[in-house]
Amino acid sequence: MNLRKWFFLFWSTMAVGGVVTTIVGSVMQWTDASFGFMGFEAAGFNALMMALVGLLFGAFSQMGFFAYLTLNYIALGVIRKNYLWNALQAYTTLFMLGMIGYLLYLDRVKLENNLIYWVLPLGLLFASWAVASYKAKLTNKNAFVPTLFLMIVVTLLESWQTIRGEESNVTAIIFMIIPMFACNAYQILLLHRLVRKEQTTDSASNAKPAV
Repeated sequence: MNLRKWFFLFWSTMAVGGVVTTIVGSVMQWTDASFGFMGFEAAGFNALMMALVGLLFGAFSQMGFFAYLTLNYIALGVIRKNYLWNALQAYTTLFMLGMIGYLLYLDRVKLENNLIYWVLPLGLLFASWAVASYKAKLTNKNAFVPTLFLMIVVTLLESWQTIRGEESNVTAIIFMIIPMFACNAYQILLLHRLVRKEQTTDSASNAKPAV
């Protein structure tokens, strides 16, 4: 990936974060007049401030995305068996979903919601499954597990402060996790187009990317 493509991915991901955050925040304000985030109440937390926060979400999402790409590169170099690395990612993904469900179950009284502990993990799983299936269709089946790992584990880690913060609540979790998910989905679905090389006479170059 050259500098021009990286710059395009950078600003476009921030734009996705800004747009999605503004939409999600506006819907939450419309349905809950008491909605506030980062110390701003609904009266002062206007669309411009939502967009600015969304830009930060987009930048943070890209940091997590490139951190995963680095981890993936190092892990494949160390393990050297693609199926073993995929198995480890699949196990970690299932463990992360179970752990988040358990932690939210313990916090259900504080969160004032008795459904979030299973709605969030299942909703994230189904949405991530859809993104991973589409990614595998665009590239190949080997991209399914890495994409699922990114969409679940990385998204949850990026949203960890909101999920496990002392003042966390359901609206704050939704406000952050949906834009993070959207930014990660945008990046992983665009990646293979940015790194695609021109085909050569070498038959090995015809293999599709795994992520």
